[in-house]
Amino acid sequence: MPLRRPPLIPAEFLALLRTNPALGRLLAVDVLVLVGELGMAVILPWWITGQGGAAAITTFSVTLAVVGFFIAPAVSPFGDRLCKTCQIRGGLGGLALVAALLTTLSATGAFHVVTLAVLAGLQAGAAAFVDPARETVLAELVAPAQLPTALRLRKALQALGGVLGPLLAGAALGVAGVAPALEGCAGLLLFALAVAWRLPRTAAAPSRPRALGAWWGDLCAGLAAKWHVPMERGWTAVNFIVWIFQGPAVGLLVPLKVQSLGLAGAWLGLSLGALSLGVLLGSLFGAQRLVRRFGRYRVRVGLGCLEGVALAAAGLAGAPGLLLAALLAAGFCNASMSLVGATHRALAIPREYRVRLLAAGAMTTRVAGAIGPALVGAALVHHSVAHVYTVWGLMMAACVLGFLAVPRLREFLSLGHDEIADWYRRQYPAVFR
Repeated sequence: MPLRRPPLIPAEFLALLRTNPALGRLLAVDVLVLVGELGMAVILPWWITGQGGAAAITTFSVTLAVVGFFIAPAVSPFGDRLCKTCQIRGGLGGLALVAALLTTLSATGAFHVVTLAVLAGLQAGAAAFVDPARETVLAELVAPAQLPTALRLRKALQALGGVLGPLLAGAALGVAGVAPALEGCAGLLLFALAVAWRLPRTAAAPSRPRALGAWWGDLCAGLAAKWHVPMERGWTAVNFIVWIFQGPAVGLLVPLKVQSLGLAGAWLGLSLGALSLGVLLGSLFGAQRLVRRFGRYRVRVGLGCLEGVALAAAGLAGAPGLLLAALLAAGFCNASMSLVGATHRALAIPREYRVRLLAAGAMTTRVAGAIGPALVGAALVHHSVAHVYTVWGLMMAACVLGFLAVPRLREFLSLGHDEIADWYRRQYPAVFR
């Protein structure tokens, strides 16, 4: 008998979508928002870099990191008090409005980096409002038995959107220019809003309003727990230092590198698309196979170093093909490295402390996200983009070696999933009472 080709879309996905139209609408919103946001993440840096150069993109990146540091905790108390569908609609309305304002500024030639940073801050606020609701509403739209299948379907579609967003934005930049490309992003977000209006309303979780003082108390508790657990303290410190170099190398230095090679805007889309494709390949095929062969500890440290080397190669690349290959490799290493140990760490933290430790970790990442671009801006005053990019990649590779000094990390990553649940509490009972 002739071999039958497997279907392009697994039958279990199709069956789930047929029996749950609301899930299909939510996934459509997911993809539209992701493509629109990633498109803007390509178009805005290209526009800012072309109009204002390295100083403008550095100012923009630092401002956005600082604004994001304050916006995320300010918006988070709404998460348990509102209907999640209402959150999604309101946040999407804000995202579409900001995209429309950016389109107007671009079409009229009104370039001012501070104005753009303010609008990007508003965009970050709207995203902080809508994204948690999009992530958590899935469990309210499907039955518990269907949730694993729904999660796999969502992950596959999000990975596809992560590749399409930069590619479509780059193509739009190359064919039509900045203003029409931003107009396309605004259209996608408006379309997502229209689809979101057909989502069923959800009930708000019964909880007391969380004041800023309560958030600050949780954050302090998270910071204290991080400090008193040696492995968590070391892991957070290494991540903080690594992100100072990794963040700009996968962010603001990419459009600067593309422009330094004299390439058109489409190449920025291709470059970020190559990075996203590498992440997709690493997520689907890389991490599990490498862990089975080499173990979690070696993969975490080894691929972290290799990512830094790949980013340094991107800085040295003198041809567009070499740049794409280097970014593809960096994305693959990034996915494999970041996925390894993430589940272990989440399971090891006591359930009632997870939000606090995540908030503290996000805080340190935001600080590093402001320091990195500022250092890049200072370095670009005296050195070329290629030189700075190469040094930043090599510094990342060197800083990843700090994981070798994190106490008990090798022991921790060698444990099985059945041994890791609540590990922090068992090892440090005085910290987690």
